[in-house]
Amino acid sequence: MNRSFVKITRVVIALLVVMGTLGMSIATTFAQGDTLNILYWQAPTTLNPYLATGTKDDHAASVVLEPLARYDENGNMVAFLAQDIPTVANGGVSKDLTTITWKLKDGLVWSDGTTVTADDAIFSWQYCTDAATGCTQSPNFADVSKVEAIDAQTIKITFSKPKPFPYGPFVGQLVPIIQKAQFKDCIGANAASCTQQNFGPIGTGPYMVEEFKTGDAISFVANPKYRDPSKPFFKRLVIKGGGDAQAAAQAVLQTGEVDYSWNLQVLPEVLKQMESAGIGTIATAFGSQVERIHLNQANPDSALGPDKRSTYAADGSNKHPFLTDPAVYKALSMAIDRQAIADQVYGPAGKPTCNLVPAPAIYNSSNNDSCLKQDIDGAKKLLDDAGWVPGSDGIRAKDGVKLHILYQTTVNAVRQANQALVKQWWSEIGVDTELKSTDAGVFFGNDLASGDTATKFYADVEMFTNNFDGTDPEVYMGGQVCAEVPTQANNWGGQNYSRWCNADYDKLQAELGQTADLNARAAIVIKENDLYVQTGGIIPLIQRANVSAYNNSIEGVKINPWDSELWNIADWTRKS
Repeated sequence: MNRSFVKITRVVIALLVVMGTLGMSIATTFAQGDTLNILYWQAPTTLNPYLATGTKDDHAASVVLEPLARYDENGNMVAFLAQDIPTVANGGVSKDLTTITWKLKDGLVWSDGTTVTADDAIFSWQYCTDAATGCTQSPNFADVSKVEAIDAQTIKITFSKPKPFPYGPFVGQLVPIIQKAQFKDCIGANAASCTQQNFGPIGTGPYMVEEFKTGDAISFVANPKYRDPSKPFFKRLVIKGGGDAQAAAQAVLQTGEVDYSWNLQVLPEVLKQMESAGIGTIATAFGSQVERIHLNQANPDSALGPDKRSTYAADGSNKHPFLTDPAVYKALSMAIDRQAIADQVYGPAGKPTCNLVPAPAIYNSSNNDSCLKQDIDGAKKLLDDAGWVPGSDGIRAKDGVKLHILYQTTVNAVRQANQALVKQWWSEIGVDTELKSTDAGVFFGNDLASGDTATKFYADVEMFTNNFDGTDPEVYMGGQVCAEVPTQANNWGGQNYSRWCNADYDKLQAELGQTADLNARAAIVIKENDLYVQTGGIIPLIQRANVSAYNNSIEGVKINPWDSELWNIADWTRKS
């Protein structure tokens, strides 16, 4: 075992022991009885997934807002607001692949008792595709030219070109139907300021918002208008935010005062010890989730001011001073021992990966597997040959520019252990690294005034995990096109965090949108993946499993790596 890691692990475990009482302080804020208590230590900051930048927001919103269809725990598409899934075979998708027609279930109503209609779907599309809205889910509506109502229950979506995979719009947790009557004055520039709507959306799901204390807790009550009058089992739902992953795990596995805790980024030996108490069960599922380091292609220097800092310029005038150098980004990747991170930091919940898309297997590229073997000497030589020379302090420099990296991520023990190891390895090749950790609620929040959000990216590199809904990555890959770069103009709402813009990639994405054959689609995705990884968009690290825990009294949980983990919360019950 790496000696430096042993030291880091011991320090982290010692800290966790000291922090052990935090789980109690969080858990005791919950009510009991017919209340379902859930702990998301990354506190939700909005219930509008069209403006959200964090998974915790999407999950919390999913108990209220619903799409036409979503994905089950096996990645299969299942109808929710729709009567069934349209296909070419059943006539729901046109033979020329340019239209898809959805039929709403009979009798659907919003929680305020008004009828759900096709006009709500039309509005949801208009809301997200208005450039001033700052919608984070715009790739889901790629190539949509029109959404129209054939009648009050029938939604027809027309694409500007044949769309072999037409299930981007209104499929999955990220693109639900929102109520036109509630959000009609919130479209465009008004979107972010509609606090009442964003914090308390009217939905069709099993729960309604009772009170939302941003960054703290959300209380919900059962929706009396829910389409199945026998559900949900729990009359109240509380999603508590705050604390850390260690406390969240303790609250389920050791104190039993919480029913479900999400995203338990806790060192594996610590988590296993907690589960041995016999109070709760750890649930894991591997999907497309990848822990990665994004490399800022723009210059994050604070001296540039807010108009230019970390802002992409098409002419290259504001490019990063060294992260766009192939020798640098390749050396940074070569220096990392991914297997050590997987074995010692993630345990059974992590596998080393060199790709943005590690799953499903058909999309997993083997062309980058050299990253699986750490090569410190090779990284040094690469930098030497490129003219990056170590100074008297051991830090490499070239033309007056030093290899000093501000490396930011969220606060939790696993990520801090990960950061510490990467910093050590980078120091061995002459790169100076400053570590920064930000509260996850802030980092993945949508506060336009904050300089600590992932989309503003006021650092050289940042590390987090992302994934895609379902088993087809087309929409996900659309997040790396040039148009998705976050800017002030789109309220920092784009998904292209790295500010990586490549014309060849954009062409591949357009080709993917017109390709029907599964093997051909996989080949295009692999080309996209390789281009993104090999030219310095990201440094992939670990394919992460979803790791959550639930109290042994809870039944019906089906952990889902392809959609919201709360996707079937209406079916959860408690043993009597």
